[in-house]
Amino acid sequence: MPDLDAAWTALEAAAKADGAGRIEDFIAAEPDRLAKLTVETCGLTLDLSKQAWSKAGLNAALDLAKAADVEGARKAMLGGEAINTSEGRAVLHTALRAAATADIKAQGQPVMADVEAVRCRMAEFAGKIRNGEIKGATGRPFRAILHIGIGGSDLGPRLLWDALKPLKPTIDVRFIANVDGAEFALETADLDPAETLVIVVSKTFTTMETMANAEAARAWIAGAVGADKAGLHMAAVSTALDKTAAFGIDEARVFGFWDWVGGRYSLWSAVSLSLIVACGWDVFEGFLAGGAAMDAHFATAPLEQNAPVLLALAQIYNRNGLGRASRSVVPYSHRLRRLASFLQQLEMESNGKSVDKQGQWLTRGSAAAVFGDAGTNVQHAYFQSMHQGTDVVPLEFIAVARSDEGPAGMHEKLLANVIAQAEALLVGKSEHAVETELRAKGLTPAAIDVLAPQKTFTGNRPSTTVVLERLTPQTLGALIALYEHKTFVEGAIWGINSFDQWGVELGKTLAVRVLGELEGGERLDHDVSTTAMIDRLKR
Repeated sequence: MPDLDAAWTALEAAAKADGAGRIEDFIAAEPDRLAKLTVETCGLTLDLSKQAWSKAGLNAALDLAKAADVEGARKAMLGGEAINTSEGRAVLHTALRAAATADIKAQGQPVMADVEAVRCRMAEFAGKIRNGEIKGATGRPFRAILHIGIGGSDLGPRLLWDALKPLKPTIDVRFIANVDGAEFALETADLDPAETLVIVVSKTFTTMETMANAEAARAWIAGAVGADKAGLHMAAVSTALDKTAAFGIDEARVFGFWDWVGGRYSLWSAVSLSLIVACGWDVFEGFLAGGAAMDAHFATAPLEQNAPVLLALAQIYNRNGLGRASRSVVPYSHRLRRLASFLQQLEMESNGKSVDKQGQWLTRGSAAAVFGDAGTNVQHAYFQSMHQGTDVVPLEFIAVARSDEGPAGMHEKLLANVIAQAEALLVGKSEHAVETELRAKGLTPAAIDVLAPQKTFTGNRPSTTVVLERLTPQTLGALIALYEHKTFVEGAIWGINSFDQWGVELGKTLAVRVLGELEGGERLDHDVSTTAMIDRLKR
């Protein structure tokens, strides 16, 4: 196996050389570049030809992946080894989308029988609600679901619902995550509690925000049907059966998942029960199939043709080779508008670490800041900075090749914009070309000297384009699994544990202390600034 330090040194040297060149020149000099940097798999096409690496840079990135033993790390994860070393857990969200007959073990223990049992329970429960067999306390069918969770118990299901919901759903889904009561008020304002099913998603059933909203929902339901019948409108996704029972939820309506499923990887599990009820089991089954297809590709494709690996290496090259500490993800699809929010948690919670698995401080940057929103909206917001700002920010464009939704001609306009933006970032517009245009308009030389630099685009800004043939449950599953495996590869190369999140805990713990003080409890020790803010808000 190549030496890891030497591989890092080689990548940084290649990136330094590439940083002095232009992507356009790499494309012109490499006749096979498009073929080498285009991957088609699972209904997706990835075009990485506009990335900032030359052939030498790409080879250095691939050598780094080999030196970091990405293939060995992949085998360990898929084999159910305890790669979450700080918590002693396997990492097997891939099992949630595997075939029932698959031979998958978590630290030697078979898991698929349990996975399939929960799948069958979810499908049965969802079917009975959809066909009206399970009704609310008044005998009326459920017309809405109130999904209560936060973080991984919220972001993934929201993304799935936006992406896959019918144009005219017979069962609506509303999401409440924020402990700000305004969200609860807004989401329930036009709902009838007698026709609403509340699904509370919390593995431990102790998360402060989730439980505050769950208690508010139970009181809201009880106000309409009576406290003794509120349980008929409740279900839960949790492993804490004692706490769900104490809350008044029948055990038959509690669906679990396992400690080898991290929260941000849990949308493949019962955490997406709301979607299953509202859209039907067949939709969710297609989503699982798409994820499983990407798993198979990731497990078997050579590194140089492996979609998650190449996507990760482009990120590593930009982040560590070229010093670009942020990245924008822009789906040119209204249905995928929440993708960047989902990826913020997936990538920044997984890899936002400054210490490696051995407890040593990292000497290189880890997760970049991820941001984005739907195109074409963002073209009229922050794309000014993407094209002419002082920082080069790599972009990933997500497009859907074919869509039958909406008025005729709209989708072609959408696709024209995503193609044009990637081209503009690449080629830019030279100052000479701007000067020629301004002279043709009759501007004076003095005016041209002032205006031409302002209208110049340097170009040479990298992007990747991911195209879904159509937005279906299958391609959505493949897309999300693509980013999960990308995140894993990056963590393996940085040598960090991508599957714990200790940084989430401190603020939550302190919030409990502060809450006691805001509610009139004992004054505790804080820094001067924090104490002053508590006193101000209490006044």
